[in-house]
Amino acid sequence: MAVKRGLGRGLEALIPAAQGEESGLVYVRPDEVSSNPLQPRTSFDEEGLASLASSIATVGLLQPITVRPDPAGGYTLIAGERRLRAARVAGLTSIPALVRQGEDLSGLTEALVENLQRADLSPLEEAAAYRQLMEDFGLTHEEVGRRVGRSRASVTNALRLLQLPAAIQGMIERGELSAGHGRALLAIEDRPYMEHVAGRAVAEGWSVRQVEEAASLRRGAPSAGGRPRVREVRPAEVIELEQRLAEKLGTKVKVDYRGGRGSLHLRYGSLEELERIFRRLMS
Repeated sequence: MAVKRGLGRGLEALIPAAQGEESGLVYVRPDEVSSNPLQPRTSFDEEGLASLASSIATVGLLQPITVRPDPAGGYTLIAGERRLRAARVAGLTSIPALVRQGEDLSGLTEALVENLQRADLSPLEEAAAYRQLMEDFGLTHEEVGRRVGRSRASVTNALRLLQLPAAIQGMIERGELSAGHGRALLAIEDRPYMEHVAGRAVAEGWSVRQVEEAASLRRGAPSAGGRPRVREVRPAEVIELEQRLAEKLGTKVKVDYRGGRGSLHLRYGSLEELERIFRRLMS
């Protein structure tokens, strides 16, 4: 597959160069990078990886992995295991990597945060940067917001763009749709219809309000019983908890929110995986 750099205007400013380096950013082959032997996660949600791989194949790898040179040749991964795996699934032959030589990761975190505050990133690049801080350095939505000077809700809303299908992410990355369009589209549960609305919005120059109206009409369509179907908007706190549970348990998590009540759904693919989820819940 041809290289998809995925590095938009301003992202280079996000990459802090190590002392004595002109630039810490290089492009490496995924097969040159060995996994971090200290990686605490041993299981990755296959559906989530497939979704990320589809996004990477469409818009490229929006945030680099972090590696250190291996004396035996190649590189050893420091941070970005999920992105590396997804890039391999997507068939990328070259991906951006931030090369570090024994640097303390806490210093790297602060450097990334400092540059994120200054960088002119696209909505998807900004969302990917937030996710990088969460995945690689264990920060919560609230901690990311506090460090970059944003509210927890704004961080959560930015991250929601990464839930869009890869085709729609591509429309946003190319500037055909805005982040507001993307958030309005997320109200549509029917994915084919979501992509249909997105295509019409691009072709006909719809405003965000027009997309919201299309989503409202879909939600209000009569059901088999003749009553309108109205989906209650989930609070940002519920979305954050859902994402944090998925990260902790290493599996797909769905919170069915119905006001003060609801249900929690966990997905597993085998008895062994169910036992692993149980152990994590009890730990």
